[in-house]
Amino acid sequence: MPRLFVALPVPEEVADELAALQSGVPDARWQPAENLHVTLCFCDEVQGAVMRDLEEELGDIAAPRFALALAGVEQFSSGKQPRALAALVEHSASLERLQQKVSTVARNCGIAVERRKFRPHVTLARFPNGAETGHHIAQFMASHSTFRSAPWVAEHFALYSSRRGRAGSIYTEEAAYDLTF
Repeated sequence: MPRLFVALPVPEEVADELAALQSGVPDARWQPAENLHVTLCFCDEVQGAVMRDLEEELGDIAAPRFALALAGVEQFSSGKQPRALAALVEHSASLERLQQKVSTVARNCGIAVERRKFRPHVTLARFPNGAETGHHIAQFMASHSTFRSAPWVAEHFALYSSRRGRAGSIYTEEAAYDLTF
């Protein structure tokens, strides 16, 4: 059973900007450029029939194209254990509306969607349990606190599957949905 998520892809130019940030933290598993995205809804493992329903229902979402930009970085952790480093997405009402529509569709398809507050971001790195990062995360945060990406226009969102590979997760775009008005 594939793990699914719905996301906005990050354009190549912005991925190149983010790649320039990806260094200086031991034990960080930096995300390859082709895996950089803004998650709208994580669906976890989904049965084939539910995946087909989700794929079809996402096509009914009507939403406009909108501009996005990244501003700043953040560390996500669980207690004292670092989990990820991320670039933050600037506030966008259009992004929030699209995320709500996608989550509603997923729930209507019978998918248990997380209820926590939407914090749009692009994951730059993940950390394994017991990662030794020392002062390096604080240095990373200080060095990149003023990071701002070039803005881009979100023209579509996509349904992705995720499979574990030797070097990390492999994401495959299963279906793309244009933002049309």
